[in-house]
Amino acid sequence: MDAMSQQGPQPPPPPPPPGRGQGSGPNRPSRTDQGWPKWSLWVLLGVFVSVLALSTFAGGGSGEEVSYTDFLNQVRDGKVESIEFDNASGKIEGERTDGSKFTTTGFVEFSEVDRRLLAEKDVEIKPSTPQPGFLETWLPFLLPVMLLVGFFYLMQRRAQGQMGNIMSIGRSRAKTYSTERPGTTFTDVAGYDGVKQEIREVVDFLKYPEKFGQIGARIPKGILLVGPPGTGKTLIARAVAGEAGVPFLSVSGSDFMEMFVGVGASRVRDLFQSARKLGRAIIFIDEIDSIGRKRGAGLGGGHDEREQTLNQMLNEMDGFEATEGIVMMAATNRPDILDPALLRPGRFDRQVVVPLPEQSERMAILGVHCKGKRMGPDIDLNVVARGTPGMSGAELSNLVNEAALAAVRRGSAEISMEDFEYARDRVLMGARRESMALSDAEKELTAYHEGGHAVCAAVLPNADPLHKVSILPIGMALGVTQQLPAEDRHSYNQHYLEESIVVAMGGRVAEQLVFGVVSTGANNDLVVSTERARKMVREWGMSNRIGPMAWGSQGQVFLGEDLMHTRDYSDETARVIDEEVETILRHCEERCRQVLTEHRNGLNLVARSLLEHETIDGAEVRRLVAMGSNGQSPETVQAESTSVD
Repeated sequence: MDAMSQQGPQPPPPPPPPGRGQGSGPNRPSRTDQGWPKWSLWVLLGVFVSVLALSTFAGGGSGEEVSYTDFLNQVRDGKVESIEFDNASGKIEGERTDGSKFTTTGFVEFSEVDRRLLAEKDVEIKPSTPQPGFLETWLPFLLPVMLLVGFFYLMQRRAQGQMGNIMSIGRSRAKTYSTERPGTTFTDVAGYDGVKQEIREVVDFLKYPEKFGQIGARIPKGILLVGPPGTGKTLIARAVAGEAGVPFLSVSGSDFMEMFVGVGASRVRDLFQSARKLGRAIIFIDEIDSIGRKRGAGLGGGHDEREQTLNQMLNEMDGFEATEGIVMMAATNRPDILDPALLRPGRFDRQVVVPLPEQSERMAILGVHCKGKRMGPDIDLNVVARGTPGMSGAELSNLVNEAALAAVRRGSAEISMEDFEYARDRVLMGARRESMALSDAEKELTAYHEGGHAVCAAVLPNADPLHKVSILPIGMALGVTQQLPAEDRHSYNQHYLEESIVVAMGGRVAEQLVFGVVSTGANNDLVVSTERARKMVREWGMSNRIGPMAWGSQGQVFLGEDLMHTRDYSDETARVIDEEVETILRHCEERCRQVLTEHRNGLNLVARSLLEHETIDGAEVRRLVAMGSNGQSPETVQAESTSVD
């Protein structure tokens, strides 16, 4: 249910890091820590390059560019009045008798012949020795100094940034959802009427705290939302804040943990201080089990930093009164690993279970996610809700999205029931393997295997209704038989469990009856049947020899309380358990053989129909089984269908 409705208000953008100012308008330039604009560095660099270029190329003469030979010819003709000679580069700038100027480049030193020629023609010679400029003189020394200064400046900036981060590391990372933005309300949460009714009094307390104070009632300080992943615990907490119209501080349990000791406790203190400044507010901690695990539990439970953070949170929860207007909400899917001190009265003293949605709730959730999508007229959300038992709100959202993607791939302008069927198969079992080619023998074996499941599901009175059967490879399976329960079940009787094992045995028994051998296709069926029979004997007391005794399976070594699995029954009891499990499986196998032997004609009809159509629905299977019970053979049915065609 996390994606069960439209998203609520988004958190504001994070504030800038300490020491960095913000512009107040679009025309205000951003500044560095020293108050200078960021573009000032580029301006200074441009000025430096310009000065260097001017100093390098300045002083260039103006006038006509002539060759040195033409220059000598003009001297012989008496057209040159004076020249300025550069001793370093041999560049000559001259002035003619008519006042025009010219430039040329000669040798660094005039030859004796050229010198006599210039003297004979009375050409005034002005030798010059250019002096290096300021940048040319000091640049070789200034450049290394500037590089060192820039390096130390960058190091200082980085150190200041790190110091700023260190100084703010103890601040809370909670995101505040203000009341200025549109909030999520209970109307945005589909289903879960019981959950919403249970926490509605929290909304009333935040709206009208004086009413509770006058009568002396004490509102729970902490409310713990418990449920599987994807059921919408965070969405419900945001809906409480939206209904109450108070600020909502959201933080994850992992945000309190850091590599520095004491950071978690400091962030807890800062979180509660921020909440007190807001007056009435809701503090929501998601995945609180990351910091609220049992203390001193051995493996993974003795971390000092985690214990300090938990202790600080416990102290802060004791530090504010119930009438102060602050309510804590937390969410977890592992309430069994939380510390008892966290769950005692006065702290998280109320647990609200957010279970997986029921069929009616799934239908409402699907309706929310189908808004804004083009739905075909053949879609029945009630059938889709029936076929998705055990799915959370997030999984239902994914189901609708997969159906939309399937419609796009199919080239359709709207979503049809076919797309929902494809999406459900993809979510539950995997994508359809179109490229997988089966031989005729494998197809026939798969058809009889799935037909055995389908016939048993259609005939047995306590089995779930058959929805469809297919021999198209889907996921890791070569075929699939789907059953849709008429309603959600919360408890299972012995007859239902036994007949579910019979249905699971149908594929293997059908292979034995038709081909005389069994294949590896029944691997998963045997695993499911054996596990269910073992639970019937060990945990549910459905064995006469074992009696009303239960030995539940040991949980995973998570808290360090049990370093190894122990068996709390004797070897003789273990032998009896194995015998009882075998008895149940043998009995169900024999019953499956009787059912398929009695409906052998129906099995043949279903297999022939699967080989022809690849996929048939439950109604067609029941019709074929009924025709087979009336004595009609596959050849007769095929002849009748041919004549009708």
